[in-house]
Amino acid sequence: MDLFGKQGDVVDFGGGTDYSNYKFFSEPPPRQEPPPPEQVSSPYNEAFEFALSAAPNVLYARYKQYGQLGVLAWCSEFGELIDALKTLGFQGNMFVSTRTQALKTCVEILRLRLPDVQMQIIIMYLSSQVARLRRFLDSDTQWDDYPELTFPLEPPNVKSPGPL
Repeated sequence: MDLFGKQGDVVDFGGGTDYSNYKFFSEPPPRQEPPPPEQVSSPYNEAFEFALSAAPNVLYARYKQYGQLGVLAWCSEFGELIDALKTLGFQGNMFVSTRTQALKTCVEILRLRLPDVQMQIIIMYLSSQVARLRRFLDSDTQWDDYPELTFPLEPPNVKSPGPL
């Protein structure tokens, strides 16, 4: 036994097998029938519609309970919901009612007033998640209801110490 606990000896079970008369890949494997498509999209769509209709209320509850950090955490959860919605859509199982509810949810989320969220990076993250969902659902529409950011464009008047 060596330092790493492995056996150093090789176990040999005898002579090798003779494959000289065997023809590999001479016959293709039997064809398998694809399974029939499952009709399970309805419960998923109903669950997504419920989650999307509750999303603005959950966001506001997180905001009231945890402040800015609650909004940040909710954005991460909303991103997971968006990923699951995209998977459902790419599989071709998304109903029109689910899409409509998702677009309505985006509008409701952006209408929420969250005055204590001072970190603009959180507002940008929330807006980017909404934009990501909107781009997936309706890429042709231009949306202009995103919150205004108030970055200071000019630095405050600070006197430089002069040439060094």
